Parts: sequence; C-alpha cells; structure tokens
Amino acid sequence: MKTIKSIGVIALTASLLMSCSSDDDGSPVTPELVVPDTYSFTRGGQSTVRIPGQMERIRMGEEIIGAFLNFDALDANTSLLDDMFTNANDAFSEVALNSSSRQIRNTLASSEDFFEGDNAPLGASQSVILRTQFDTYIDGQIDDVRVNRNRNAAAGVSGQIVDGTSTRYVDGRGVEFNQIFTKGLIGGLMVDQIVNNYISSSLLDEGSNREDNDNEVARNDSGTDTQMEHFWDEAYGYIYGNSQNVANPNPTIGDDDRYLNRYVGLVDRDPDFNGIATRIFEAFTRGRAAITESLYDVRDEQTEILREEIARVIGVRAVFYLQSGRRELEAGNMGGAFHDISEGLGFIVSLQFTRVPNTNNAPRAYFTGAEVQGLIDRLLSANDSASNGLWDVTSDILNAVSADIAAEFDFTVEQAGDNQN
Repeated sequence: MKTIKSIGVIALTASLLMSCSSDDDGSPVTPELVVPDTYSFTRGGQSTVRIPGQMERIRMGEEIIGAFLNFDALDANTSLLDDMFTNANDAFSEVALNSSSRQIRNTLASSEDFFEGDNAPLGASQSVILRTQFDTYIDGQIDDVRVNRNRNAAAGVSGQIVDGTSTRYVDGRGVEFNQIFTKGLIGGLMVDQIVNNYISSSLLDEGSNREDNDNEVARNDSGTDTQMEHFWDEAYGYIYGNSQNVANPNPTIGDDDRYLNRYVGLVDRDPDFNGIATRIFEAFTRGRAAITESLYDVRDEQTEILREEIARVIGVRAVFYLQSGRRELEAGNMGGAFHDISEGLGFIVSLQFTRVPNTNNAPRAYFTGAEVQGLIDRLLSANDSASNGLWDVTSDILNAVSADIAAEFDFTVEQAGDNQN
C-alpha cells in the first residue's frame, strides 16, 4: 500500500489509521481519510494552495459590475466595458489587474468538458456564440441604455424607471443589461470552470497527472503542489478566492464578492436550503484531502456532490428572482419587477453551464442552451412581434417558467421563492 502522505493539518475530522497491516480475514486495511477543518494543505512546511488567477478574475468582475452604471466614465470612454471584459488598455483601477495576462472573456464558456475537449458536446463554436452574447449585453448598455438614460422608460422605450429609492436603467423591453450580464457570468465563468473543468476527471487525470500526484511531483511553476492539486484548488478559488479568510471562508460566505460566493451564502440563509454552504465547502476540502492521499474514488464522489449543490444554487436563485419579480409586478412596482426579473434572466443564462451529476461519459447541463433561450423567449414574449418584453409579462408566465425550472431540481417553487434575502 502507498505510504500515507502528510497534508499538514492542525484540526482533523477523522482519525488516520497509520497501519497498513491486514485485518483478520486477510483483506488490506484502507486508511481513513484525514480531512482538515479548514482548506489548509502544506508540503514541506509550505502551503500548496495557489489561486491567483481566480482571485484576479473575481476582482475584474467586481469592477465590471460598478462600471456598468458609471455613466460618466462610460461617456468618457465608450470602450470601457469591452476593455474590462478583455483586460485591455489599462481599464481597471487596480494596477495589478491591468498588468495581468488574465481576462474574463476568453475564460467564459471555455471548460474542457463542455467546450474544448475532444468529446465536448458543445464545442468551440458554441463558446464563440456565448461570448458574443455577452458582448451584446455590453453593446446594449453602451449604445442604448447609456444614451437614453435620462429619459423615462416606457414600453418599447429605453431609459430610467424608479424602484423605490433606486433608479433602474432598462432597454425598451425592460431588461437591465448589467443584471443579465453579471448573473450570467456566474454560470459562464465560475460555474463552468468549477463543475465542467477543474474538478473534471478529464482534466484532473489528463496525461501523467495521476502518476505525478502519486509521487508528489510538483508542477512546473511550483515547488510544492502537484498539477492535480492545483486544478482542484483553482475550482475552489472561483467561490472563495475573494474571501476574507480563504482557508476558512464560510463565516463570511455571501459577503465576499457579488458572484458565486454571494449566492451560495444567500441560498444557505434560506431555511429550506440551510447547510448547502457547509456541504459545498466540505466537499471541496474532502476532495482536496483525497487527492493528496491519492484516494481518487473519494475525490470523484466529492465532484458529484459539488455538481449537484452548485447547480441547485443557480436553480434556486433563478426561481427566487422570478417569484420576487412577480410579487413586485402584482404590487405595481414595475421598476422593482424589471430589476428582479432581469436578475432571474441572468441566472437562467447560467443554467446552461450547470452539470447534472454522474454524466462523465456524456456531459450535460440541467438545461441546454436551446432550452435556456426558450425560457428567455417566453419571459420576453419574443415570438410575439407586438410584444414589449417585460412590459407585457404576467404572473402566469413567471409562475410557469419558475415551475419548469424547479421541476428539473429537487425543490419546489414555493421553497425557492419565499426567501426574502
């Protein structure tokens, strides 16, 4: 049996059986997995966790969120959002981001299992289509919403609309491009990179990764972590990379960025889904510990847990925002309704990047791209040439789309829709 590796933990959730002797019936004893209480792993006294790329892209995304509604800055530089999306022309306020070789656009819709692998069901052509779709959200904000922001929005007319003490800026269909862009980015960047890329066996086990991991062979640009460990850490970074305490992130989950971290936290605060943040964190930590000990079956079990739980977060929030928008619509607050439904549209976009568990041989999302577009078209009445989009949406449409989403998961519309977070 392979010698048990040290993973440098302080607090343990399980005891490690150091003996490799046989039990009474002659079968070898399998050591219990040592799992740290925090996401802390060391080798030779040095941390083996490195996630700079994820940290940088989250910070890039945070700046993009603010820039969508910074109309003075957009007036001065109409290319600002495009430059941030592609990390060009020193668009960020943070010097380190401008000097980084990383960007968001070329990472969007780029997972091995869905888009880039030999057997990827969607392929590079679909990646181009999806990136172009996000470009249209930016173009709509610059060429339509920005230009018309000072007029009152109406059916078929872009502009501003009051939502309580807030002002929302919408296109002629009532859609907020900043909301559909940022919530769609949660799926297209964070979810896709986690569940279809970095925790996938196609990437974790490619080439000599298993043999190198067994023998603790460091990856080329690192003196401590193996390539397999690093891939798993990169997945972890897309939720926790901006956390106040990256090794122990759940005390502030939901408050550390406005992307996947935020919505894991918000779903966890709903009594119907409380515990999901713990399950996600523990699956990441247990999977990483399993990699360090070369227990690949355990690693793969955690992969399926992560796929299921992360998809649930996206599904819950899609339904939540549609139901919240319905309540605002019924109260006569069109600004609030458009805001919430636009967030829901973004989470619907994200659904096509989720991953049904146990689909390694035939990777698939809970909703295909065509199904996602069908949901969006129903909300915007896109097949009706006389429709004005969300200005014509009804409670019945919102309830029906919510029900169709919930039906693919293990929760009800009522469970997802009654959370006030």
